Amino acid sequence: MAKVTFTDSQRFVNVGKCLCLGRNYPAHAKEMNAEVPDSPVVFIKPSTAVIGSGSRVIIPPLSRELHHEVEMVVLIGKEGKHIPRAEAFDYVAGYAVGLDMTLRDVQAEAKKKGLPWSIAKGFDTSAPVSAIMDKRFVPDPHSLKLSLKVNGVLRQCSSTAHMIFRVDFIISYLSSIFTLEAGDLIFTGTPEGVGEVFAGDEMEASLENVGVLRVGVESSSSTVQHE
Repeated sequence: MAKVTFTDSQRFVNVGKCLCLGRNYPAHAKEMNAEVPDSPVVFIKPSTAVIGSGSRVIIPPLSRELHHEVEMVVLIGKEGKHIPRAEAFDYVAGYAVGLDMTLRDVQAEAKKKGLPWSIAKGFDTSAPVSAIMDKRFVPDPHSLKLSLKVNGVLRQCSSTAHMIFRVDFIISYLSSIFTLEAGDLIFTGTPEGVGEVFAGDEMEASLENVGVLRVGVESSSSTVQHE
């Protein structure tokens, strides 16, 4: 079972579901030639997608194009349903920096056929997450520098101030559809600058006052069997 640990102690939490937002930064929507949404675009990753710092993202054999997307991640601390926006932060346990790794070729093919993105977004190792910073030490999650370097070269650099939908709204909205449970992770969307990574690359994601996540990339040695 996937776990996330806190930076200030040996505390850990078993991960539940990962609820993820797409197109939550206007500049990213623009670079993807997509409309800025009027309501959150939501997809889900399984808990088996989660890995920690120092791990490796494995490119499955069904894809030839893996992209990085750096994001602020919110850890839910207690169960809630139909949470009022004014009470949303009561349900936050902490924050992390994460990566929404995406099989862009698989996603593009699914979009073209009108099919779900589940494989492109939810494959094993597709959700690297740093250690959790307790919310007590993050008074304002909407003013944090968010960045990603690949092999030491800056690829993404923005601020959570540019999010279209803010954390309190996201929690209230998601809880009107899904019961939020302790251990659930919310990936809040990526800014502009997403791009391809290859086997052998090293990624370093950073979220100001929260933490750093370092993961590598490698190819799977397995093969897909066709009948």
